Amino acid sequence: MELWHDAFYRFVRLEDLPTLRAELLERCQSAGLLGTVLLAPEGINGMLAGTEAQLGKVRDWLEADPRFTAMLYKRTACRTRPFSRLKVKIKREIVPLGLEGVDATRKTGINLSPAQWREWIRRDDVVLIDNRNSFEFGHGHFKGAIDPQVGKFRSFAAYFDQHKAEWEGKKVAMYCTGGIRCEKTTAWLAEQGLEVYQLEGGILNYFAQIPDAEADYEGDCFVFDDRVLLDTRLEEKNRPQGAGLTPSDP
Repeated sequence: MELWHDAFYRFVRLEDLPTLRAELLERCQSAGLLGTVLLAPEGINGMLAGTEAQLGKVRDWLEADPRFTAMLYKRTACRTRPFSRLKVKIKREIVPLGLEGVDATRKTGINLSPAQWREWIRRDDVVLIDNRNSFEFGHGHFKGAIDPQVGKFRSFAAYFDQHKAEWEGKKVAMYCTGGIRCEKTTAWLAEQGLEVYQLEGGILNYFAQIPDAEADYEGDCFVFDDRVLLDTRLEEKNRPQGAGLTPSDP
């Protein structure tokens, strides 16, 4: 049985979360999927694994809901079963930046397609920032990217407050694994009037769309499931040996 992994998210206003959770859980269980889906007033964030047919059942159901129509899915093949169980949870946020009042459902940074991103990050007037923690950066990153040296996503706000004065007259471009952390961060920065750009669909989408991604990206991409690392062709690497495989915070 060939397994696939779907990663998806959308910032959108959601109400009656208990009802939505119950319906989504039933759909995922009925389809035989494993993984985690987070629901919050600000949207949905999911990672599910199964066969193409199983994933298609839940994707079709989500697509029929106007709130989730045309959501971007990052699909990758699985040699290792990514998850051991199914969880659908209600949270305060689908990704916690640690700041009150950030509304990514209203305004975010400017999305760049992978092809646009390739050209953009080679410009002299662009500051390229990795919007992940240092653990992930250490496994792989875009060439020339800045590592903010943080251990938790909640620490990025302090980093940007300390450095944004240095970026006057420049354009800030940032990326993360699947796009969700950047979308939350750029929503906050855009509210402050900063010209900020993000890689649409994150590293996973870049690997999927750019055949020679290794020309721009060094190393592998850490993923938050039992596959651990994917190379630039979205193929699983052998599991690293030793402790410390899980970062402190996504």
